[in-house]
Amino acid sequence: MFGAIVSPIKESDDKLADVGASAAMAELQDIRDSIDNIDASIIHMLAERFRCTQKVGVLKARHHLPPSDPGREDKQVTRLRQLASAAKLDPEFAEKFLAFVIREVIRHHEAARR
Repeated sequence: MFGAIVSPIKESDDKLADVGASAAMAELQDIRDSIDNIDASIIHMLAERFRCTQKVGVLKARHHLPPSDPGREDKQVTRLRQLASAAKLDPEFAEKFLAFVIREVIRHHEAARR
């Protein structure tokens, strides 16, 4: 008697699990699509940032200014840490990211001098 009741319940649970898994996969794909769009935006924003900093590098080279500006860098670190904190992003991560970007910018500025 219980076998007749348990079998339809198990089939129903399996169908719900399939529907649940399918919905989860659809939601996962939507989230991944958003991540892909954000990544593309980050790349485009970085490209624009580097176009601007390349202009700075040319200007610095033309006027014999040093490739790095520690005062400006310190202000940027403070500013980005505050922005990160307000955005609920780890300020340490933001600082490390900025340091990476600044190293690349300085490398470009040094190359512009040659």
